[in-house]
Amino acid sequence: MAILNKIRQKTVVLILVIALALFAFILSSLFDNKDALFSKSPDVVATINGQDISRAEFSNLVEFQQRQMGPNATTSQVMNSVFESKVREIVMDGQISKLGMTVESEQMRDLIKTNYASDPTFLNEGGVFDESKVKLFIDNLKSSSTEAYQNWISGEQALASNALQANYFNMVKAGTTATLAEGKLEHKLEGEKVDIKYVQVPFSSIADSTVKVSTSEIKSYINKNPKAYQSDATRGFQYVFFKEVASLEDEKAMQKELTDLLSDSKVYNEVTKATDNKAGFKNTTDNEAFVNGNSDDFKFVDKYQYKSSLPNVIADTIFKLNPGQTYGPYKDGNYYKVTKVLDFKRLADSIESSHIVIPFVGSTRAGADVTRTKEQAKAMIDSIYPLVKNSKTKFAEVANQINADGTKGKDGVIGWTRLTTYNPAAFDPDFANFLFFNDKGSIDVVLSQFGYHIIRIDDKKNVDNTVKVATIARKIQPSSKTEDKIFADASNFELAIANGNFAEVAKTSNYDVRPMTAKELDESIPGLGNQRQIVRWSFEDGTKVGDYKRFDNVPGGIVIAQLTAMQDKGVMSVEDASVTALPAVRKEKKAKMIMDRVNASSLEDFAKAENQTVKSASAINMKNPTIAGAGTEPMVVGTAFGLAEGATSKLVKGNTGVFMVQVTKKTAAVELENYLPFANQVSTQKLNSVQTRLYNALKESSEIEDFRAKTVQ
Repeated sequence: MAILNKIRQKTVVLILVIALALFAFILSSLFDNKDALFSKSPDVVATINGQDISRAEFSNLVEFQQRQMGPNATTSQVMNSVFESKVREIVMDGQISKLGMTVESEQMRDLIKTNYASDPTFLNEGGVFDESKVKLFIDNLKSSSTEAYQNWISGEQALASNALQANYFNMVKAGTTATLAEGKLEHKLEGEKVDIKYVQVPFSSIADSTVKVSTSEIKSYINKNPKAYQSDATRGFQYVFFKEVASLEDEKAMQKELTDLLSDSKVYNEVTKATDNKAGFKNTTDNEAFVNGNSDDFKFVDKYQYKSSLPNVIADTIFKLNPGQTYGPYKDGNYYKVTKVLDFKRLADSIESSHIVIPFVGSTRAGADVTRTKEQAKAMIDSIYPLVKNSKTKFAEVANQINADGTKGKDGVIGWTRLTTYNPAAFDPDFANFLFFNDKGSIDVVLSQFGYHIIRIDDKKNVDNTVKVATIARKIQPSSKTEDKIFADASNFELAIANGNFAEVAKTSNYDVRPMTAKELDESIPGLGNQRQIVRWSFEDGTKVGDYKRFDNVPGGIVIAQLTAMQDKGVMSVEDASVTALPAVRKEKKAKMIMDRVNASSLEDFAKAENQTVKSASAINMKNPTIAGAGTEPMVVGTAFGLAEGATSKLVKGNTGVFMVQVTKKTAAVELENYLPFANQVSTQKLNSVQTRLYNALKESSEIEDFRAKTVQ
């Protein structure tokens, strides 16, 4: 009881203690989950100038852009394209909004008219753009499809945004010009010239191996030039790829399988309970069925081919065989094949032809207005044939009158068809057979999937030997036994690196270790292709240098990767920057070595001391500071223009070496009465670059937070 009374007396203190305890608990949870405390919502892909881009909006834009860019565009390419477009839109909209610029209804109508001026949907019977058709089209969208209507609204918004951006840049361009003083300076830079004599001691005259550069010197150079060594966040990792490839035993087994297919075999018949003789590839009479039933990926193609169309590994041999003979098994790329010769013919490579075609109900590409039956079409073509058989003029007249395909108005001329590009799957075989197996001048009635034709062969050229073959192909791939071994090898390697050095374990097992450096949004890895999962793992908060992970779902094998380096966004590490910083520091040290060891005041003394020759260069200008025999040297050229005629410079550190220069002649630029042409030249240069430079400046001054790497898979 006494305890309860004490608690009642201290009620306020007790409440404060409990409140503080709860607050501490909540705060510790937030610090344990930093993303919840400091980061944006996982539904925010980016924030640009305070405006969030949601995951849903971004995903919809990416999906739409993927359809626009096609299947060959990678996810990363599409995502980057959408992100940059959205950044541009928000950055520019902010500027346009500040100016109060808008697109009114009249201008919107003009934009739609300009953009859709040639769209057949909005043209009237006279081929003229009709605004009433646009209104009708939009009304139909409203009533039929909410999604389609929203797409149209998005399209209008894009038109308006582009127009406003164009107006914005045009306003800036209108104020972008050049003064006559700038024109005069441009003329002076181009027209003022100097002739010089010079001595150059190239940096290459000192061996790199003799110039030692310390890590501290590189670090000091980076600190002096931080802008040149800014880097995005990167991760370095190394990986071993356990590629699933067929073993030598697998390939030998495939070759045996193909060899066995050549010969006849005995097959037990479950129906007759007897042993039947099954024809092999050599003796089969149904080559198409045999190939299609025993070949991987490749199907039988009933066509004649020139030697140039055959694989190089068999072309010469095939043309030495007789019909019925086979060649193989042989290796062609990633397949083992057996080829059987079926027939030889001499055929023209190219055939020029014309036709008259009469479609009927049910024939391919027959228009909705076609009502005649197949029998009626046959009767019609038979009645026409005698009229056009021996008259090219009559043939052309009839073709222009009744053809409904692309040959209408062209006298029925189809043009040239080439055997080397002839695709049986896309070309009617009966039509093709008439062309390739009849002589020039032949004309006859032919039935095809498109209707009845009167086909005339107008010309043939490039007649040569062709062959028809049947080929069985088996893709070279690992057996289950080989796949099991690869799996075991990867597992053993994974166990070994748990207690050993990644590179050393790989070297012991003779595995190829491949290094890789990736940025946060990269997806492609050399030798592996699109492997976003590996890059994403390397940037995960929990992944530390030395960590490794196995990836089983890599196409064609298994990857085991280890993180080797982490570089946060900012100034590069000394190791990464050394690629360019080391040569720069070495060049500075070489320049100092040369300048410290020479005490010469004339070109001749400098040349003699350094075992060099005195060279000459003429008509040098400041606009293009290039010295003949030395290359682009702005510091040296600038020094020369600062000297009086006849004067000699001190030693000058250039791009390619240490120089001493003497001016032998100075030619002033010709005075002009009017520098307007040069001012216009400067103005054009400004206008050509203002749009890009202005946007880049606006973008650089914007606040852009990019969370794609964490929110988009």
